[in-house]
Amino acid sequence: MSEHQPEDLGAYDNAGNYIGEIEMPKPRAEFPDPWPSKEAEAKFDAEMRQIEAEAKRRRDKLKYPIQLLHEMTVKPKPKSWIVKGLLARGETSAWIAPPGGMKSALMAELCVCVANQLPWHGRKVYHCDPVLYFALERADLVQRRLAAHCERLGYTQEHAADMAIAICRSTIDLTNEACIKDISDTIFVFRDNYGMPPRLLIFDTFAKLIAAGGKDENSAKDQGAVFANVQRIKDENGNPHVALIGHTGKDESRGARGSNAILGDVDVMVEISGDTIKTATVTKANDMPVGPLFSFKSETHQFGVDDEGDPITVNIVSAEEVSAQVAPKPEKRLSETQEAMYRILRDAGPSGLSMEDWNTKTREVGIGVKRPATLTNTRGQLRDKGLVREYAGIWRANNG
Repeated sequence: MSEHQPEDLGAYDNAGNYIGEIEMPKPRAEFPDPWPSKEAEAKFDAEMRQIEAEAKRRRDKLKYPIQLLHEMTVKPKPKSWIVKGLLARGETSAWIAPPGGMKSALMAELCVCVANQLPWHGRKVYHCDPVLYFALERADLVQRRLAAHCERLGYTQEHAADMAIAICRSTIDLTNEACIKDISDTIFVFRDNYGMPPRLLIFDTFAKLIAAGGKDENSAKDQGAVFANVQRIKDENGNPHVALIGHTGKDESRGARGSNAILGDVDVMVEISGDTIKTATVTKANDMPVGPLFSFKSETHQFGVDDEGDPITVNIVSAEEVSAQVAPKPEKRLSETQEAMYRILRDAGPSGLSMEDWNTKTREVGIGVKRPATLTNTRGQLRDKGLVREYAGIWRANNG
């Protein structure tokens, strides 16, 4: 037998030989109570609040701040509407028409309705919101139109003093970031006079904002500079809505004059067309369907006569209700080819089709395969009937 004396912690083989010590288990650690005391819990909560506050402080100091997903509501908050379903704070709209198309007249009427909480062509106006009109051209005409609407509504000079509308007659180069401080200074003085900043800014016209700096409205780069500065103006001045007034090109069916970069930078685009009866049609929107909005007519408002007895007049939007010019329906006697092409475009819905896609789908049903000119001729016939329209390369049915 081994001379090694047995030990309490020793281990031996069957022959009684000592083979080593047994490693005894260590004493179990005493785990703390899984439910902390109220004092410990309060201390932990206080530490977490301090950590969160410090994190928020650092976030608030960021030049480019972020919003964490859990801080956002699952259900988006309603927009802050100026005109229900059309103009919201923080957004940008474009209103385009050919020269003499009553776009500026429509904006003058909008000013008066927004500042006095009057419905605008059947749409609710939520508040008496202040309006600042940057009239880069024909400011005197804008002033006369505003005066005509006030007179038509029976507003006296005292009423006008309570109406938060102002006109800026200056030339503005909105391609230059340096203009933002000057515009903000103007808005600050506006707020001094009316007690709150403007909720609606109107720039008339878009072309003048670019031309003032010697830039080109056909340039996507120059247009991009304008929209970047528009966003900065909104960010620094309480997120007003910005309405831009513009012109259609020589071919009115192709929409706004100049680069089509404007399409990607506005939330709503409205095109005004028509002769005696004008129709405002949404041609692009983020949160509403495209199609006719409302129709209106113009009227001549007479202030009185001058020293020589001649009338003093101005052309404004008529107060007469005009039934909305709904999209025309197909005539009962469309040819089979016209009906087929119209149905294909109508079925495409609000997103419409490019000319290439429309042609492809039409050929799939056997039209224009042998004679491609059939597609061009039929498309022109449908447009002449007012059933389809084209904007920025996309064709849409007028009920889609």
